[in-house]
Amino acid sequence: MTDKTFNVLFLCTGNSARSIMAEALVTAMGHGRFQGFSAGSKPGGKVNPFAVEQVKKTGYPVDNLRSKSWDEFAAPGAPHMDFIITVCDNAAGEVCPIWPGRPATAHWGFEDPAAVEGSDEDKRKAFEKIFKQIMARLNAFVSLPLNMLEQHAIQQEIKKIGDTPVTPA
Repeated sequence: MTDKTFNVLFLCTGNSARSIMAEALVTAMGHGRFQGFSAGSKPGGKVNPFAVEQVKKTGYPVDNLRSKSWDEFAAPGAPHMDFIITVCDNAAGEVCPIWPGRPATAHWGFEDPAAVEGSDEDKRKAFEKIFKQIMARLNAFVSLPLNMLEQHAIQQEIKKIGDTPVTPA
């Protein structure tokens, strides 16, 4: 068994909802094996309050949440990432920075709950649905025997997780 903590960076264009929720979830669900981070290609500068509501369920400190650029994680002195996962289709199609090291990458597309219009209750339901979908994929991810897999096998496994259909909650 390894004592290594794996760093996981979740990317989305605005870094206000899906990537934020994934950052908190992987850290909480990973029980010390994983440290989540999130960033965006064009960060909006604020975290969606409905995402904050969902994150509070994890026990992750919401004071740590902020919308930030992915450039922070490509800069010298940034934490080394073991995994980089895009969670929105726009970010998956963009040219990413050159990441230090050779992190395994994957795309796990989720609908944008921030795009939902309607009442606060409609928005809250949309965020809860996506939160549960992210949780389902992360449950598979944090269960991988990472210390026993080669880099190529890890890459294939995290891509499979993203290709697995997620049933709406």
